[in-house]
Amino acid sequence: MDFVDASYLGAVTLAGCVLRAARRGLPEAWQARLQASVPALRPGWIWVQAVSVGELMLAEGVVGRMLEAGHRVHVTTGTGAGLELLARRLPAWDRGTGQVSGGAFPLDDPRGLEPFFALPPGAFVSLETEIWPNLLRRCAAARVPACIVNGRLTARSLGRGRTWMARAASRLSLVAARDPASAERFRELGAPKVVLGGNLKADLPPPRPLARRWEPLRRAWAEEPVLVAGNTVEGEEELVLEAWAAARAGRPGLRLVLAPRQPRRFQAVAQLLEDRGLAFLRASGTWPDGMEPWREIPILLLDTLGELAAAYSEGTLALVGGGWSWHGGHNPLESASWGLPTLVGPGYANFQDLVEPLLRAGLVRVVPGAGLAAEVSDLLRNAPLRPAQAGRPAGWPEELTGALEKTWQNLTNFLPAPR
Repeated sequence: MDFVDASYLGAVTLAGCVLRAARRGLPEAWQARLQASVPALRPGWIWVQAVSVGELMLAEGVVGRMLEAGHRVHVTTGTGAGLELLARRLPAWDRGTGQVSGGAFPLDDPRGLEPFFALPPGAFVSLETEIWPNLLRRCAAARVPACIVNGRLTARSLGRGRTWMARAASRLSLVAARDPASAERFRELGAPKVVLGGNLKADLPPPRPLARRWEPLRRAWAEEPVLVAGNTVEGEEELVLEAWAAARAGRPGLRLVLAPRQPRRFQAVAQLLEDRGLAFLRASGTWPDGMEPWREIPILLLDTLGELAAAYSEGTLALVGGGWSWHGGHNPLESASWGLPTLVGPGYANFQDLVEPLLRAGLVRVVPGAGLAAEVSDLLRNAPLRPAQAGRPAGWPEELTGALEKTWQNLTNFLPAPR
C-alpha cells in the first residue's frame, strides 16, 4: 500500500471512528449506513449502488436485466429518501423470487466494508458518479469487476479530491458514460476502459400507474387544465406560483401540481402556500374520498417519492425546475415523453444531452424566468387538456432510445455467470 492509498485509508478510518462515536446524534440515514450489512448471499452476487432517489429509478432497467439473466442482486443507497423509495420498490423488483435485496450503503472504511466482502460480490455496479477509493481498492484486491453505468462526471467533480479519485478511477473495470463530455472526463481521470452507453434516463421503463386514490382528483379536475411543476428547487416555487396565478386570471379553473425536488423542503413549500392563503392538499396526507372536495382544491403539493413521472400524465403543461434559480436543471423526459408541452429554465447544463435533442424536435422550450408567466398563459390557450392520452409524441429523437440495451451489452462482459 503506497502513500495515496494509506492517506485515504487513514482519513476515512478516522472519520468512521468519529461518526460511530456520535452515532446517536446522527440522522437516521447515517445511522443506517453505520449498521449496513448484507443478507446471507451465495457466491457471484452482484452489488448495485444507487446513491439516492434519481439513481434508484435509473437502476430499475439494469436490475431488471440482471434478474432476467438469473443473477442475485443486492441494491444499496445512501440517503433517507433513497432508503424510503428502495423499501417501496424492492417487492416489485423481486416479484417474490428472492433474487433482490436492498439496504444502506456502508461507510467507505474497513469496518463499514467488512460485511460486504466477507463473501465478495461477483461484480460491483454503481450509477453515475460513485467513486469510492477504499471500496474500489477492495474490489481490485479481490479481483471483483467494478463498473460505473450512466457515468456522469462534471468539471467540478473532476477537480475534487483529484489524487484519491484518480487512483480509484484507475481500478474501474468499465465506465459506460452517459455523454461524450463525461466520457472524456473519466478518461482524463484515468479510467482504463470508457465507452459511451447513453443516458439511461432516456430509456426508463414506463412509470407505474398512479395509486387508486388519484381517481377522485382525476374525475374532479377532468374538465380543467392542470399545470404540473416538477423538481423545483429553492426560489422556483415563487416563480411557479406567479406564473400559475397570472395564467389563472384567464383560465380560472387552472389547477396546479407542485413537486419540490428535495424532500427536506416539503414543509417549507407547504408553509409558503399557507402564507399565501392558498387552498391545497399534501399528497402525503389523507386524501378525500369523493370528487367534491377536489373541486374546491386548486393545488396538490406532491410531497411523496416516486409519483412525479406518472403525475405528469395528469397534466396539460409541464414546468421542469432546476434551471431558473439553479444552473443544473432536471430531467425533462418525464413530461415530454407524455407529450406535454414542457418548459425549462436556461440553466440546464447537467441535462444538456437530453434537453438539446428535445429542443431540436420541438418538444421542449427554454424560457427565462421573466418570461415564464406569459409563456404559460400563451401555451394554455391551445394545448389539449390531457396530451398524455395521445401517447408518446411523434418525432421522438432517435438518439434518446436504446441506452439500456447499449449499457447492458457493455456490462455483461464484466458480470459473473449466473448461478
